[in-house]
Amino acid sequence: MVEVTLIGIGTGNPDHVTMEGMRAIREAPLILVPRKAGKDDLAHLRHRIVEVSGSAARIVHFDYPQRDETLPYNVRVAAWHDEIARRWQVALGDADRVALLVWGDPGLYDSTLRIAARLPGATARVIPGITALQALTAAHAIPFNTVNGPVTVTTGRRLREGGWPDGAETVIVMLDAECSFQVLDPTLHVWWGAYLGMPEQLLDAGPIAEAAPRIVAARTDARARHGWIMDTYLLRRPE
Repeated sequence: MVEVTLIGIGTGNPDHVTMEGMRAIREAPLILVPRKAGKDDLAHLRHRIVEVSGSAARIVHFDYPQRDETLPYNVRVAAWHDEIARRWQVALGDADRVALLVWGDPGLYDSTLRIAARLPGATARVIPGITALQALTAAHAIPFNTVNGPVTVTTGRRLREGGWPDGAETVIVMLDAECSFQVLDPTLHVWWGAYLGMPEQLLDAGPIAEAAPRIVAARTDARARHGWIMDTYLLRRPE
C-alpha cells in the first residue's frame, strides 16, 4: 500500500503554497516530478518550491507520455491516465509514501486524483492549493461573482461546442488553447491572465471586440518565448 499526498501549489509562485502544503513537502520522503518535452521551466518551478520549503526529500523524475490523438477524446484521456499511473509505479519502486506537487488545486480540473486511484491499494491525501481562478480575480482586483449570482466553470472545448452556457452570469474558462472567447458575443467583457502570480504575469481586460486581438497576440508571443503557457479567463455580461 502506498500513501499518495497531492499538494496544491497554486500557479507556481512559492508564496502561493499554504503553510500546510509547505509542511507536507518537508515531510515527504519522496517527491515525483514530471518532465514534459519543451517545458523544463515547469520542472524547475517545482524544484524551486521544494527548495524553498526546506525539504530533504528524494526527487524522482518521470516522463509524461503523449496522448494518442487518433482515439476518441474520453478513450485517449483514460489511456493517458493509465500510462501515467504505470510510470508512477515504476518511479515509486518499493516506496510506501510519495508526494506530487500539483498546479492549482488537485480537485479542480486536474486529473492527478484520477491517476492516483489507478494505483493498486493507494490512499490519497489532498492538500488544497490556490486555484488559477482565485489568482485571476485577485490579479484583476475583481469579485469572483456578481451579487448572489451563479458562476459557471467550464473548458474552452465546451465553450466552442456549446457557446455561452444557459443561465450563466459569470463564466470562467480553463484549459483553452484556442482562445474560444472569440466565438462569443463581442460585447461580453473578458478578464484574462497568464503565468498568474509569476514574474512573467500577463493581464488584459475589456470587451471581447477590443481585447481579443491583444490577448491572442500576447498569448502567441508568450508561448513562443517560453515554450509553454498557462492561462485562464473570466467572462461576464456588461452591466
